[in-house]
Amino acid sequence: MATSDQLLAALAAVTDPNTGKDFVSTKALKNLQINGADVAFDVELGYPARSQVPALRQALVAAARGVPGVGNVSVNIATKVLAHAVQRGVQLMPGVKNIVAVASGKGGVGKSTTAVNLALALAAEGAAVGLLDADIYGPSQPMMMGIDGRPGSEDGKTMEPLENYGVQVMSIGFLVNQDEAMIWRGPMATQALEQLLRQTNWKELDYLVVDLPPGTGDIQLTLSQRVPMTGAVIVTTPQDIALLDARKAVAMFEKVGVPILGLVENMAMHVCSNCGHVEHIFGEGGGRRYAAERGIDYLGALPLDMSIRLQADNGKPTVVADPDGEVAGIYKQVARRVAVKIAAKARDFSSKFPTITVSKDT
Repeated sequence: MATSDQLLAALAAVTDPNTGKDFVSTKALKNLQINGADVAFDVELGYPARSQVPALRQALVAAARGVPGVGNVSVNIATKVLAHAVQRGVQLMPGVKNIVAVASGKGGVGKSTTAVNLALALAAEGAAVGLLDADIYGPSQPMMMGIDGRPGSEDGKTMEPLENYGVQVMSIGFLVNQDEAMIWRGPMATQALEQLLRQTNWKELDYLVVDLPPGTGDIQLTLSQRVPMTGAVIVTTPQDIALLDARKAVAMFEKVGVPILGLVENMAMHVCSNCGHVEHIFGEGGGRRYAAERGIDYLGALPLDMSIRLQADNGKPTVVADPDGEVAGIYKQVARRVAVKIAAKARDFSSKFPTITVSKDT
C-alpha cells in the first residue's frame, strides 16, 4: 500500500499552470485518504478555472497512479474565492467579495468591451459575477449585455440587479430612457453611482467588475477612495496618446492605494479579413513596454477585429457569441490572470474582528 509521503511527493510534481507552483506546497491539496489501493483527495483553487479542471484532474490522477500500489484515484477539484484586502480604512460591501475596476483614463480604447468580456469570462469559468456600469453620462452595458428592462425592488429599499448570460448587471441605463441625456454636475453623478453600487441587492458575488468612465475626475476619485476595490485593470491601445492617459489612471489608483492587477492592450493589431495581412494601426508594443517599465503585469493583447464590435453591439459579446474562438480565448486568459493575481493577494480579515464599543459608566 502506498504511503501518504509517497503520494504527496508524486503529486508535488504536478504544477498549477496558472501559478507555476505545485498544489502540495501551497496547501491547495487537502483531505488525502488512502484505503488500500484506493486514493482520494481534494484540490481547492482560489480562482475560477472550470475549463482547466479536466486537464488538471488528468495530470493529478496520472501522478498518483505512478506510485506503486495505487489503483483507483478520486480527485475533487473545487474553487473557493475569498475576499481579499482593499484600501486601508474601507470596509467590504455585503454580498461582494472582490471589486475589480476596469479603467482607461481615455475614451475610445475599448474599455467597456473589455469589462463586459472580462465579467463574462469569469462567469464562464464558474465564478459568481456582477457588472456595474459606472458611466453615468454614457452607459453602454445594457446594450452590450442585451438587457432591456427596469430593476425591481422586493423590499422598497434596494434594487434587484438584472441578469443575462449568468452575470448580474446594474446601470443607470436601466433607469432612464435611452435618448435621455444625464445633464448632471459631478456631485449628482457621484451620488447616483454610489446609490447604484450600494443599493443594488448583489447576490453573493465572487467578483464585481466595475466599468469606469474615462478620465480621472469626480466619479473615478470617489470610487477609488470610498469603494472597497481589490484592484484595477488598465485598458489601453499601443498608441502613445492613449498611454498618456493610461499613465494618469495608474497614478490615480496608486495614490489612493488601489493595486494595479495588470494592463490589457486593446487594438494591438489588425488582421485583414481578406488577405490575412497583419498591420499595427495604433503602433506596436506600446502597452507591453509601458507595463514592463512600471512593473505591471501584461495581461494580454487583443486584435482590432470587426467581430468584437459587432457582437457587443448586438448584445452578445465575444465570450458568449463565440466561446471557443481565438478572441474569446484571449479574454478568458486575461480573466484567469486577473483572478489568479487576486487569489495571491492578502485576505481580508475585517469581518473576523469584533466590533469594540466604548461606553461611559454612570
